[in-house]
Amino acid sequence: MSEPTSPIDPGLDLHSEIVRLRHEMNAVVLAHYYQEPEIQDAADHVGDSLALAQVAARTDADVIVFAGVHFMAETAKILNPDKLVLLPDLAAGCSLADGCPEDEFAAFLAAYPGHEVVSYINCSAATKAMSDVICTSGNALKIVDSIPRDRSIVFAPDRHLGRWVSEQLGREMVLWQGSCEVHEQFSERRLVELQVTNPEAMTAAHPECTEAVLQHADFIGSTAAILNFARECAADTIIVATEPGILHQMQKESPGKTFLTVPGADESCNCNECPYMKLNTLEKLYLCMRDRTPEIVVDPLQAARALAPIERMLALS
Repeated sequence: MSEPTSPIDPGLDLHSEIVRLRHEMNAVVLAHYYQEPEIQDAADHVGDSLALAQVAARTDADVIVFAGVHFMAETAKILNPDKLVLLPDLAAGCSLADGCPEDEFAAFLAAYPGHEVVSYINCSAATKAMSDVICTSGNALKIVDSIPRDRSIVFAPDRHLGRWVSEQLGREMVLWQGSCEVHEQFSERRLVELQVTNPEAMTAAHPECTEAVLQHADFIGSTAAILNFARECAADTIIVATEPGILHQMQKESPGKTFLTVPGADESCNCNECPYMKLNTLEKLYLCMRDRTPEIVVDPLQAARALAPIERMLALS
């Protein structure tokens, strides 16, 4: 991130300043569920990747400020090529996107001619441009099921989500062997320990988790689906196997319930937290709006190719 033109006055009320700048710039502030609570509270819309893409597709704001990670802001830019799209920290990336390089993915696809390419939204604009349709964890089942059964499918980049979709639909797919470094770290042993010590609890897990973790879940779904499950289920205690940023909205919607997060396998670190999501801070959110940088830039030709599979997803959703 570029250096700010001037430091932040320590006496500033950042929330008030963000509201002022939002009106001054005609901006919309979007935040993912995995962002810090104070960022979620400063946003106009808080949601999962699908909901935020839908908001980005229909916004009439001049500026989109995306408190999330790079691929999310990039998707918003593809949908809005003439708008200014800002990301508080350009280093906020994604292990799934980084693990599917453009040249390697192109070579992989060359081995599977005639396959329909379904790519999880957690990928780069380059990967999207090589895809036939994009999906999120919230609509992956619907997207894949919309493809005729006589068509072969390549699914990228998350192998755990792909395996889960394949099992749910009884449909073979060729899987790119990518994974989320956070969801892959959740410990099956620690999850079972939580279930043993909280026998009345229900467990909700994200399909990016490993099969070992998912086999112990009472509910599997996207962040938005997990949030709905937590609000509607009768259990007073819910064990959550996804990034713990989601707990902020859970606690706001269900203040009488107890939410327990599944630790990572490495007990010496906060491995259940996304290090990329946590790069964004309220201070960086304010600075990016004040200074109108860092700006998301996508190659126009690549963006044009990536737009069609994104729009196909939105139409199917």
